[in-house]
Amino acid sequence: MQTQTIRIPIKAWYGDEEMELQFPETWEVHECRMAGHDAPPLSEEQLREALRHPVGTEPLREMARGKKQVVILFDDLTRPAPTWKILPYVLEELQEAGITDDQIRFIGAFANHAAMCLEDFVKKLGKDVVRRFRIYNHNPYEHLVDLGKTTRGTPVLINREVMECDLKIGIGGLIPHLGAGFGGGAKLVVPGVAGIVSADHNHRVIGSMGGDRSVEKKFRLGKIEDNEVRQDIEEAVRKVGLDLKIDLLVNNRREIVGVFAGDFIAQHRAGVEKAKQLYATQVVKDCDIVVTNAFPIENQVIKGVWPARLSLKAGGTAVVVVQSVEGQALHYLAGRFGTNYGGNMWGKPQQLLVPQAGRLLVCSSYLSRTDLDMYGPAEKVIPCSTWAEVLIHLLQDHPQQAKVAVYPYAAIQYPAAD
Repeated sequence: MQTQTIRIPIKAWYGDEEMELQFPETWEVHECRMAGHDAPPLSEEQLREALRHPVGTEPLREMARGKKQVVILFDDLTRPAPTWKILPYVLEELQEAGITDDQIRFIGAFANHAAMCLEDFVKKLGKDVVRRFRIYNHNPYEHLVDLGKTTRGTPVLINREVMECDLKIGIGGLIPHLGAGFGGGAKLVVPGVAGIVSADHNHRVIGSMGGDRSVEKKFRLGKIEDNEVRQDIEEAVRKVGLDLKIDLLVNNRREIVGVFAGDFIAQHRAGVEKAKQLYATQVVKDCDIVVTNAFPIENQVIKGVWPARLSLKAGGTAVVVVQSVEGQALHYLAGRFGTNYGGNMWGKPQQLLVPQAGRLLVCSSYLSRTDLDMYGPAEKVIPCSTWAEVLIHLLQDHPQQAKVAVYPYAAIQYPAAD
């Protein structure tokens, strides 16, 4: 059989490798890349200059003068940004302001996810930072300061260590988000270092983000205007007093291609405009087969299946490639913790992650029985350890012609406006 090949990235944070997908030569195959595919990474000088010219605030070195205690918030391995690349320039600015290492601590701002270990810290921050500075995991259940409620009723309970610092800096990624429109900005603080009840009210009550899969009401990917989830978060973070936010945009290789620093609303809106251009992807409609690659957030596969929902025709075959070495990340709100129960946002799947699919193939070398449950009813979910297994099933479903769409890094792609 004559074939055509598409190469996709896999294993973010675990080697950043490539995988070959082969299709029959006679099939109509579309590789749906984002507009910023292969965008060149910023140079060291460009990274430094972006920090020296923030949006809506004075430069960090001026902001830091005379401060006593500094906290730097960072996201976890469910986010693709290589924080370690920008950190030397942040620390350089603090040093210029007379801040010593003992005045700085780092806090992992990953909300309701599992705690990070030493290896995770090194991957995200670099070995030198881990050796030089104290780094803490956020605990969403204890050691919280009560700052009242937002006008929408969200309790604002914030990490005690954060609130004891008089200079608060956040470093994170800016990528599309199903609930908040885009990540980045204030989201690193709420829910990042907020209490579990804060995240629950914002996500589940305001965002209507429960466990069912009727996504029409909840699908806010790329929507910032009139987004109550985002508005509630930003109101809460004004109470906290985040002094400087730094957001990183990445290309298909997880290299930094954009830096937006400054006031957490002003810099976020500027970054979103760039992100919409960078991540924009033309959606191919009415496909027989859609292959959606969860890279670079393979440990939260839900973030990488939206293209199949938009591209696949009724009864077609959905393929999810998810090469997550660690499996699916723990989430205390949305996770499952028993046969018929889970966090407040969990709901037992009644339909496929891609509801209109006839079957859903999961291609992974790292499958677990528990993770498979999240894709939908067992009779419609087919686990495949290799692409060769996937291809056997595809040829059974589509023995003649097939129209195929491949989204190579779906977790950061964004549907372009028609």
